[in-house]
Amino acid sequence: MKNIKNSIFYLLVTGGFSALIYWILSQGKFLEAGRSIVVVNSNKTQWSEFLTSLMHNVQHPLAILLAQIVTIIIVARFFGWMFRKIGQPSVIGEIIAGIVLGPSLLGMYFPEFSNALFPVASLGNLQFLSQIGLILFMFVIGMELDLKVLKNKANEALVISHASIIIPFALGIGLSYFIYYRFAPAGVEFLSFSLFMGIAMSITAFPVLARIVQERGIHKTRIGTIVITCAATDDITAWCILAAVIAIVKAGSFVSSLYIIGLAFAYVLMMIFVVKPFLKRIGDLYSTKNKLNKPVVAIFFLTLILSSYTTEIIGIHALFGAFMTGAIMPDIAKFRAIFIGKVEDVSVILLLPLFFVFTGLRTQIGLINDPYLWKVTGFIILVAVIGKFLGSALAAKFVGQNWHDSLTIGALMNTRGLMELVVLNIGYDLGVLTSEVFTMMVIMALVTTFMTGPALDLINYVFKTKDVFIPEEVIGSEDKYKILISFGNNEKGKSLLRLAHSLVNKQKETSTITAMHLSMSDEMHAYNLEEQERKRFTPILEESKLLQQEITTIFKATVDIETDIADIANQGDYDLLLVGLGKSIFEGTLLGKVLGFTTRIINPDRLIDKFTGKEGLFENSPFDERTRQIISKSKMPLGVLIDKDLQQVKNVFIPIFFAEDTFLMDYCQKLIYNSNADISVLDINNLVKSNFVMQSALQSLEDKYPNNMTLLQERIMKKEFLTKQDLMIISLESWKKLVDSQSVWLSNVPSVLILKP
Repeated sequence: MKNIKNSIFYLLVTGGFSALIYWILSQGKFLEAGRSIVVVNSNKTQWSEFLTSLMHNVQHPLAILLAQIVTIIIVARFFGWMFRKIGQPSVIGEIIAGIVLGPSLLGMYFPEFSNALFPVASLGNLQFLSQIGLILFMFVIGMELDLKVLKNKANEALVISHASIIIPFALGIGLSYFIYYRFAPAGVEFLSFSLFMGIAMSITAFPVLARIVQERGIHKTRIGTIVITCAATDDITAWCILAAVIAIVKAGSFVSSLYIIGLAFAYVLMMIFVVKPFLKRIGDLYSTKNKLNKPVVAIFFLTLILSSYTTEIIGIHALFGAFMTGAIMPDIAKFRAIFIGKVEDVSVILLLPLFFVFTGLRTQIGLINDPYLWKVTGFIILVAVIGKFLGSALAAKFVGQNWHDSLTIGALMNTRGLMELVVLNIGYDLGVLTSEVFTMMVIMALVTTFMTGPALDLINYVFKTKDVFIPEEVIGSEDKYKILISFGNNEKGKSLLRLAHSLVNKQKETSTITAMHLSMSDEMHAYNLEEQERKRFTPILEESKLLQQEITTIFKATVDIETDIADIANQGDYDLLLVGLGKSIFEGTLLGKVLGFTTRIINPDRLIDKFTGKEGLFENSPFDERTRQIISKSKMPLGVLIDKDLQQVKNVFIPIFFAEDTFLMDYCQKLIYNSNADISVLDINNLVKSNFVMQSALQSLEDKYPNNMTLLQERIMKKEFLTKQDLMIISLESWKKLVDSQSVWLSNVPSVLILKP
């Protein structure tokens, strides 16, 4: 009745007021009398008029900008993903994406399309948005700097860092002496040109370096700490020097620049002694609240904008102001995490790719069109590598590091990436660098960043060392039974720990359990690595105390989770790897995750219907492929837990489908001995009678543990029996068989451990 009333009301209101509008418009026609109304009448057809209107809309500046953004994001993400797959930082792929979309490739081979997508008139909008993105990104960079690390290794780091700046800076100025006459823009003083060449050679990309350190698992090592400290010191020093260089270039002489430098110094003092305490006070007041309100967030963002505006007005570039604001943010992990989360997604995903493409539009590889220019480019790369790589390495050796660590520091400090592009674009905008030099320096930035990973691998190969992943407790326990559990979230981690504990409870002296959490590198930040590790492992460690089970931990950033899980398990020579599915089939969405352990020919929709009675819920999740990769790459026994809130391992149900399932009896023995578990074995195909090995294994267990072993012959499992079980253990092949048969068990089974021998 209510629906009918609503419908009648809707029809009366919309119909009545539509009639009123029509009447007013009809009466309004009479008002046009005597006003000389001109009706535009073209000779075009309505279709032609539509096409003309459509083309006008397509060529509108906003439409062009939106088309550029869509194209840029898609291409940048694709190239970033592709380079991550080959073990390179995604920033290299994004820089190359910019070059591909620029005149070096797209403009050369598809000039008409390039001119339509990137018309000259639209580049101003692109540059404006890219600058906004850079301001936000530099704000994040400032926040990622953990200034506390400077206190611990400050002495060594200061020597290495400043040596890694002054040596390439001097070599850059020396290089400018030889190329100034041929490559410097007309009217640019040698001082300005040489200073920019020097600073371009000296820069280190802190974000890229931090990611590489995390991904290689060396952030907690002595060398990891030193190199992060060096990079932080380098970042601060280099940006201060860059501010001074910009001041000199804009002022025209060193003496004239002293006014700008003086104002910059006053600005820094104000930020440290006035603004920082003010922001810290706000941070202390709101640090205990669950959620920051919008006025507080507005204060911090307003500080960022005012700081950037001030430095731009002074003459040392807005980016320095953004960097400085990030560096003085309250030293509270919560605040930094909130603001990085708010800013990073917009700047990194949306706006930074615009900067890469804008840089690519300026990079014309075609300008380097003869052997001489390529020789100069090669010489620039050589000077950059000698200055940064060898300069850092020799300084590290001087302060007492061994050759392996010294060369590792040199290779990491030679990483330039995005920071180099920022410096180059500033120089280009100031008219200090020509298009030729700009292109050469972009190539140098790509080469030096690209070589970091291979250089580290070569150094490790020469010195017969590996990046540190495996804890010393595990390395020195070859005679122990070693279990590695890899978890994504805390609840799954606790269930996996309970399961592992049930296998070794009474054999703690001769066994070890290692808990591992891997995070995607783009989700981790150098400033709060310890906080992130603590957050991930606190629930697991608390559970281990309740179980009275000692565990070791591994925390690592990665770009390829499934490969690293298998590699670490293989390197550690573990006896059993336990992993969980990303989403349990019992939690509602089902299946897609489970199907990673089934054959590729299983009909997913049929399976979903069996579990839920619903249709069309299956999505071919990428986790399926991840799971297949973990299975294929791991060389030790692997267990996959489908978790249904596993609290204990007391009642265990084991279905036997194949003769090869005999290996499951080893786990039966472990569970009975260590946890006094009651094991029910279901002989599906009467294998016990026909297979001597299976019969012997079961008989041995029944003789030894008569009160813990039960052999079942039923073909149909009752719901009442299944609901009393804590865990079902099944081989991978049997699980495939069970799922493919669409067994009614699947809707009632408890937590499931799928084992691969």
